[in-house]
Amino acid sequence: MNTNSECITDNIKILGIFTCYNRKKKTLSCLESIVRGNPELEFTFLAVDDASTDGTAEELCRLSNVEVIRGNGSLYYSGGMRKGIAVVKEKYKDFDYCFFFNDDVDFFPEAISRMVRKLKVGSRILVGATCTEEGNLSYSGVKKVSSWKPEFHMVYSEKQQMECDTFNANCVLIPFVDFLRLPNIDEVYTHSMGDFDYGLTAKKMGCIINTTNFYVGICNENSVKNTWQDTTLPRKVRCKLKESPKGLPAREWFHFVRKHFGIVSACYSSISPFIKILLKK
Repeated sequence: MNTNSECITDNIKILGIFTCYNRKKKTLSCLESIVRGNPELEFTFLAVDDASTDGTAEELCRLSNVEVIRGNGSLYYSGGMRKGIAVVKEKYKDFDYCFFFNDDVDFFPEAISRMVRKLKVGSRILVGATCTEEGNLSYSGVKKVSSWKPEFHMVYSEKQQMECDTFNANCVLIPFVDFLRLPNIDEVYTHSMGDFDYGLTAKKMGCIINTTNFYVGICNENSVKNTWQDTTLPRKVRCKLKESPKGLPAREWFHFVRKHFGIVSACYSSISPFIKILLKK
């Protein structure tokens, strides 16, 4: 396989892994945008449906190129991706790329084909940048702001690919040989931090992570309304939301920071969210 910038994308086989829960229309639309928008690529999908009640799993089962793994409703994002990755490593072979994506992305035509052409030879991972409906950057690769505290900023440029330290896994293309040698998502994470941890680990293992210099699709940013970061909510409610699976659970956050920034930073970072809540920040 030739993966330089002039490569022909015919006969390239891509294995997509994603999680889904109760957004059937959006999930099916996402898959359609991928397959119809990149007709020269051959896609197979592994969907982890976390006990949807709207018929998502049933609709996906009707598609010939999709295998559905069913969860019990408590997998969330990291748990679902972890389950999917384990299944792929056990039974799937002979693919050129592994493709992590979120099913709320509306992919532009030829976006994945362009990513394949951009991905260079070697241990490289390419992150597809997404934009809002207004055309503003929403998700991409990220760089560490500091070597000792967990602060990050997104990177993107239309002029060139930008190297980064990790990523939001809304759209990530990984050479299959590298995917097989990388570890699964850490067992500690339930929902958030799993993708950031995965990218940071890949970087430590020698992978070069770049962003695209074009938007691959539309994916609006998640609102902070009614989350632990919503400063209009009472402190008690914010604390409860922070410790919920979709918040910033103290145990998982401490593990993430200690793993990548050290014990001192982990101790400080575990306290700082509660200080922000106390100060209504």
